[in-house]
Amino acid sequence: MDHLTKLENKSIHILREAYANFKDLGMLWSIGKDSTVLLHLARKTFFGHVPFPLIHIDTHYKIPEMIAYRDNYAKQWKLDMIYGENTEALKSRMTFPNGNCSRLECCRLLKAEALKSTLNATGTRYRLNHEIGEYEIEKNPRPFTGVIVGVRSDEEGSRSKERYFSPRDHKNDWHIGDQPPEFWNQYKTDFAPGTHVRIHPLLDWTELDLWEYIQRENIPMVSLYFDKGEGKRYRSLGCWTCTQPVESTARTVEEIVEELRSGKFSNIAERSGRAQDKEDGGGLEELRKDGYM
Repeated sequence: MDHLTKLENKSIHILREAYANFKDLGMLWSIGKDSTVLLHLARKTFFGHVPFPLIHIDTHYKIPEMIAYRDNYAKQWKLDMIYGENTEALKSRMTFPNGNCSRLECCRLLKAEALKSTLNATGTRYRLNHEIGEYEIEKNPRPFTGVIVGVRSDEEGSRSKERYFSPRDHKNDWHIGDQPPEFWNQYKTDFAPGTHVRIHPLLDWTELDLWEYIQRENIPMVSLYFDKGEGKRYRSLGCWTCTQPVESTARTVEEIVEELRSGKFSNIAERSGRAQDKEDGGGLEELRKDGYM
């Protein structure tokens, strides 16, 4: 069994454990490479069907191509697609692009707070109606007790402190020192009532693992990851106001794999193009304690 197949099998095992143990389960889909690989794994795990909703947090500042990609594949693959937002912050223009708060505060409001209100069903949620091909306000939304996330431990410092099954309190706050140990393939899935659990099937994957798997499985990716003749491409995706491309001439998955194997980015953080990381001193631990993905 090769390295990628071992990673795939472990991720599939964790997905099945999550589905077996959490009643109200959802999966975050940010449209990036990690969560799109996770979506592919979920479809493979359940034989082409995804038996839980996909959740996207729409800041309304995502690169337009990302939203078009989301809706295209949600319709094509018949996904149960939900998106949430921080309506109050958007209406009051309490955002960084409007000049009314810092990048980190903008992330807290449009991502962390929006995520928490979407997961606990206190905020407005929109669900794709496949019959008309449009999103409608979800009626009688239920809180999610577990959510599957495409977090990788090598992507950013605070993510390395996660568990495969990582509990949050009833407010979705993360207490890093109060996490269960995970030895070998033994995972804690029995938590006290009111506990919200984040599940991380990709925790052991690396950036190179992802792209080699994308190559092997022929997974469609949003074209922002590829150079379009300008000598630049995105390595990590987010809001257009805070995300910058990297210098790269890779136009295909194969070229990205070769670029990563060469060590070109060995001394450059994967999220180096994310301005909010720099504002936070290179880490996102405080934001993630408060619910950030």
